[in-house]
Amino acid sequence: MAARIKKGDQVLVISGSSRGTRGEVLSISPKAEKAVVRGVAVAKRHTKPSRTNQEGGIVSKEMPVHLSNLKLVDPKSGEPTRVGFRKLDDGRKVRVAKATGEVIEG
Repeated sequence: MAARIKKGDQVLVISGSSRGTRGEVLSISPKAEKAVVRGVAVAKRHTKPSRTNQEGGIVSKEMPVHLSNLKLVDPKSGEPTRVGFRKLDDGRKVRVAKATGEVIEG
């Protein structure tokens, strides 16, 4: 299935405990159909000291959210929208905002 949401996109959470929150997609896991979004589904994790984390302790970490709970925010209007696809004259396949019909860059 084609990627409707990509890394770096602005999304809106439409269901779950973080409903109504907007954030940037940090990473995508296509097989699990999940995405990690900045500031969404933040959980506390207890960590041991390691080479990278000298002190350890309680760390806040964004947890993955299912893609069905996210809606892309149209870069032009700033409103959440569904995503479609269109082939351009030069043969490229691009993402299109269903609400406005505008091509989504990226």
